[in-house]
Amino acid sequence: MNFTGKKVLVIGTGLSGIGAAQLLSTAGAFVTILDQNEKAQEEQIRGKFDGALTKEEMERICIRIGNLPEEGGADAPSQASAQDSAQNASRGGKDGFDLVVPSPAVPLDSPLLVQMAEAGVPIISEIELGFLFEKGKVLAITGTNGKTTTTTLVGEIMKAAAQKGLYSRAFVVGNIGRSYAAAAMETDERSVTVGEISSFQLEAAHTFRPAVSAILNITPDHLNRHYTMQNYAAIKERIGVNQTKNETCVLNYEDPYLRPYGEHLCPARVVWFSSQTKLREGYYLDGDDICRADGKGGVDKLMNVNDMQLVGLCNAENVMAAIAITEAAGVPMDMILSVIREFPPVPHRIEFVGEKGGVKYYNDSKATNPDAAIQGIRAMKGPTVLIGGGYDKKNSYDEWIEAFDGKVKKLVLIGQTRDDIAACARAHGFTEILFCDTFEECMKTCTSLAGPGEEVLLSPACASWGMFPNYEVRGDIFREYVRNLPE
Repeated sequence: MNFTGKKVLVIGTGLSGIGAAQLLSTAGAFVTILDQNEKAQEEQIRGKFDGALTKEEMERICIRIGNLPEEGGADAPSQASAQDSAQNASRGGKDGFDLVVPSPAVPLDSPLLVQMAEAGVPIISEIELGFLFEKGKVLAITGTNGKTTTTTLVGEIMKAAAQKGLYSRAFVVGNIGRSYAAAAMETDERSVTVGEISSFQLEAAHTFRPAVSAILNITPDHLNRHYTMQNYAAIKERIGVNQTKNETCVLNYEDPYLRPYGEHLCPARVVWFSSQTKLREGYYLDGDDICRADGKGGVDKLMNVNDMQLVGLCNAENVMAAIAITEAAGVPMDMILSVIREFPPVPHRIEFVGEKGGVKYYNDSKATNPDAAIQGIRAMKGPTVLIGGGYDKKNSYDEWIEAFDGKVKKLVLIGQTRDDIAACARAHGFTEILFCDTFEECMKTCTSLAGPGEEVLLSPACASWGMFPNYEVRGDIFREYVRNLPE
């Protein structure tokens, strides 16, 4: 697509929006970047580009705060409703937009995007935009849980492969901290891009086609946005919709949504991994050994899980997926396993923070849904004081409570969901529950409850919004509090 002279609306000024605006302006487009937060400041938004663009490129970017202008589409300073903006866009040319690139945080059924779609304005995600400029190979990873660990690990393996000359460069992008659009212009025919892709980013991806895709699992999450599990699963499965039989899709054999998808609906060559079943072909866990079956009766024991720094069954699954992805990308097995053995836990995901007074503290702040929090509990070895609660994403907590299985000594609840979680826990016969109004109060309570040989686990099963800007801040505060405890 030729973007020269096109008028593009970018919604959002986070990493995704800034990266999209940067790429589009470099490509010759006139960009209106919209921050719908009335308190945002234009100078701060411009500062996010941090010298990445020339003066001429920056002049092609118009920043709007609040609503869009009523007259003149991308250029006028006055304000407009979503409907007025969409009508302007439908006229095209000087008064309208040729394309919209929304932030992943903006739902496709939001009023502005609905009006744009009704006006016939194409809407694409930042992931789709980046892919239009991609020159190399793409490895894309999605799933409800485990995306960050798996993507980071695959990224480290591919960086090692690039150092050995198998690729020119390795980029790690997407939902993990760097905009794909910002990186896409740097790719070349011998580079590889590893992307952590969320359901929000897949909603408006149309031609996105990775050489290797992976869906780690599909469990209830974001139902306040996607409404049904069927819709959520279908969006996750879009990661492989454009792949052909010459490309690879890595799937979890034990997932009830992915098994039928892989057996009947996936257009790509499917490679399975399993933590429960000895597969005839694929990667599986046999006791503590990760094995590879070749489909002809041959089995190789690749490594023992006790030889890696990652802990828990969920991380064994993440590692098997990473092995499958990178082997499909042509990386030798000895190089893959060498990186895995040295790979440290990702921050905020069953991260061992320290031991104070004989109590071990684990930061699992990234467990923002019940299924992820189940994995945190399973990784604990002793009696556990568990911190739960946060923003309400309309998830069910039954399976999480059932997973306590005698391990959880006390459940300390905070945030918007604490009453719902407590009611669910009591319905399952668990009554060792305490409420706290602040995170500091919560931490003081936990340290007073846990004794030598026990563990304190921050694994909230909920998003952090309302009390914290994001799960990273929540985990950082937990980590800092633990480190300041007396020995």
